[in-house]
Amino acid sequence: MLKYRRILLKISGESLAGESGYGIDAGVLESFADEVKEACDLGAEIALVIGGGNIFRGLSTAAASMDRVQADYMGMLATVINSLALQDALERKGIYTRLMTAIKMEQIAEPFIRRRAVRHLEKGRVVIFGAGTGNPYFTTDTAASLRAIEIEASVIIKGTRVEGVYDSDPEKNPDAEFFPRISYFDVIRKNLRVMDMTAITLCRENTLPIVVMNMNTKGNLTRLLKGDQIGTLVHTGDE
Repeated sequence: MLKYRRILLKISGESLAGESGYGIDAGVLESFADEVKEACDLGAEIALVIGGGNIFRGLSTAAASMDRVQADYMGMLATVINSLALQDALERKGIYTRLMTAIKMEQIAEPFIRRRAVRHLEKGRVVIFGAGTGNPYFTTDTAASLRAIEIEASVIIKGTRVEGVYDSDPEKNPDAEFFPRISYFDVIRKNLRVMDMTAITLCRENTLPIVVMNMNTKGNLTRLLKGDQIGTLVHTGDE
């Protein structure tokens, strides 16, 4: 029995870049695909949202003077590029996938339709949600929260390169305090950088738990699904 049956895995675009800091690292892509395959083999239903920072933040100097809406649409297209790369990596491992986008681009992806997405999951396909919410001014964190609620996921798993939630950046502060469990309210009150405030509020209003964990540690995802205490659980405070 899995602790979490249907999950939404949120991965940052920067995590795909590996050590280079930009672009897509083939080794990282392969590693993520292996983790997802292991989870699929356990019987988990998996949806994915990936950011576009590895592509778009390389253009940040140019974007600084751009119209915000125009820049946000460029960021949405960057998430589709990453989604296509991840789809290819998963399918090379024999995993059936569907890429669904919030902006119509029928030649490469299906438009997002909630009932169709749920049906894909029920059939054992990995569903990748690209292009954010399709609206400017909303991040991929918010898109992940929204899609997770729509497909009735039991948890959002945010894959990072640190072990979970800390009171400060553990990569800069070796004395940073780690939180194995924390409430939505405390995340907001302490202004912790778990997800943006819109995403946290959505999860809080819909009592959707968030697990923040190190995606670079092999086997973390499957151990979490089996019920091990991995990373940080963000919850209502009543658990």
